[in-house]
Amino acid sequence: MKKVKPKKYLGQHFLNDESIALKIVQSFKSPVSSLLEIGPGMGVLTRHLLDTPGFLALDVDQESIDYLSEAYPAHHEKFLLADFLSTDLSQFTAPLGVIGNFPYNISSQIFFRILEARNRVSQVVCMIQKEVADRIVSTEGNKVYGILSVLLQAYFDIEYLFTVKPGVFIPPPKVNSAVIRLTRNATFQLDCDEKLFVKTVKMGFGKRRKTLRNALKDLDLPADLTRDDVFSKRAEQLTVNDFVLLTKQISACRK
Repeated sequence: MKKVKPKKYLGQHFLNDESIALKIVQSFKSPVSSLLEIGPGMGVLTRHLLDTPGFLALDVDQESIDYLSEAYPAHHEKFLLADFLSTDLSQFTAPLGVIGNFPYNISSQIFFRILEARNRVSQVVCMIQKEVADRIVSTEGNKVYGILSVLLQAYFDIEYLFTVKPGVFIPPPKVNSAVIRLTRNATFQLDCDEKLFVKTVKMGFGKRRKTLRNALKDLDLPADLTRDDVFSKRAEQLTVNDFVLLTKQISACRK
């Protein structure tokens, strides 16, 4: 059977290490009704997930779908030519799990999609660039702490599981990779205007070298509010809860 050729434009780097594949699969701990694998490639993870109830593998690469359908004909209906970024996740029974070796060029977009579906997604186990993983798990005061750190940590408990070296991929990427686990926390809804929360976080980090007084200037906030000590800080100095409190302050002055 002809192997799938990794495609650079799709950000494909196929894992070629069985022990790491098993370790990733075994890292998924949450019971789910539906489990979606993003970017199955040649199925190094897929083969261990086929008998999981509610399992489906989504890929935008027709060659991968054809390969998997031929390799596992009894499970051909579980391989879908579909883009996770545009797939209606409400069609899958919750709680929903997500697993995969995420294409490196769209990993951030995948996380924003997961955030949109946060009240359906109970757990995510994924392999991504180590640089992105470090950013997601980082806390306030860290230079790589940013938008994804705050937004994901607001709704998920995040664990850095292990590092993966380039040599176990075909083709080897130029960077290290990492496996992380996101588990939905108990925060169904933040204690603030969630749309304003997202806007505030994005604006704050959009000019991360500036104090919040300057970074949030376009919100046209009253001077008596911006005299508060928090506005003398930079976005990277605020915890998730600090951003929630800041959003409440901004919201209150708009009423």
